[in-house]
Amino acid sequence: MKERILYYLQNPLRLVIVPLTTLPYFKFIRETADYQNRLNFNIWFKQKVLNWGGNKKAYWPVHWTSKVYDAENILVGVDAYPGVMNGCYIQGNGGIIIGDYTQIGPNVVMVSANHDLYDSRKHVPKKIKIGKYCWLGAGVKILPGVELGDWTIVGAGAVVTQSFPDGHCVIGGVPAQILKKLEREKCIPFSNKIAYNGYVRSDKFEEFRKKHLII
Repeated sequence: MKERILYYLQNPLRLVIVPLTTLPYFKFIRETADYQNRLNFNIWFKQKVLNWGGNKKAYWPVHWTSKVYDAENILVGVDAYPGVMNGCYIQGNGGIIIGDYTQIGPNVVMVSANHDLYDSRKHVPKKIKIGKYCWLGAGVKILPGVELGDWTIVGAGAVVTQSFPDGHCVIGGVPAQILKKLEREKCIPFSNKIAYNGYVRSDKFEEFRKKHLII
């Protein structure tokens, strides 16, 4: 009881927030409690209600210091949230697909379109594809047209200019190259009991995708 009282005294707003999150609308918070990146009221409120950072259109949690463009052209997998960490720049002009359970660190840049060499007013879109169970370290930059296969680990600060579609490797450097190949039989797949693509429950995601996404 003493710990409970202290919990509310540390932040009196919890007296309102905690009961609020028991409402049916907020079941995404309760059902993702065991996620690596659990959905929480704090980020949801600042993103969806206050529109901090201007990322209200993104259907997954985005930190207010990150920026997402063309969210309708970005397909995120289960428990995969580009921009949930601080300082990210996610540009979906050419399309971005991110597989389930891929982890994305802070200050990551994904650019899916470049400027035309002869006319900077024009964009040249090239889709980015990131597989399942990948891990993009802090400060990673993914350039247009890159494809990373499942279980690709990208070291901090790497600039990825080419594709590694076979995955199961550690890459790093500028430009990124293979540093180590992973033993496939040691790569452990896992899944959450209740799956969410961003704030959308996965069993309803295809319906959501048809209505709201163009990818």
